[in-house]
Amino acid sequence: MDKTIKEMICIVCPNGCRMTASKEAPDKIEVTGNRCVRGKEFAVKEMTDPCRSLSTTVRTDSKEFPVLPVRLSAEIPKDRIFEMMEEINRIKVTGSVKPGTVLARNLLGLGADLIASAGTRAEAPAETCK
Repeated sequence: MDKTIKEMICIVCPNGCRMTASKEAPDKIEVTGNRCVRGKEFAVKEMTDPCRSLSTTVRTDSKEFPVLPVRLSAEIPKDRIFEMMEEINRIKVTGSVKPGTVLARNLLGLGADLIASAGTRAEAPAETCK
């Protein structure tokens, strides 16, 4: 196996460490530049099984709210994002939903549910303090 080197910026904590990960074998990954253990864990995960969270929108049948913000309940493999977006783009919400409503379960068999991040009903505006 050829040596793979990848430069990255850690997104796990506020330090934003610039790291370099070198992979010589599936079980031999060296990480430099990290200031904490979580950074090393992030780099190893990026080299072996990169995953991402996903937030997007789905269509609705509402004229007031033609799109609804949604998110996945779990991270998914990075290489499946486009496939997931194709699946999500097939979904159309009918009727009203509340924030937190599960719109679809276990999409693509990846264990991630599609969840409404907002509602499709107009909420009464919050009163301002005077």
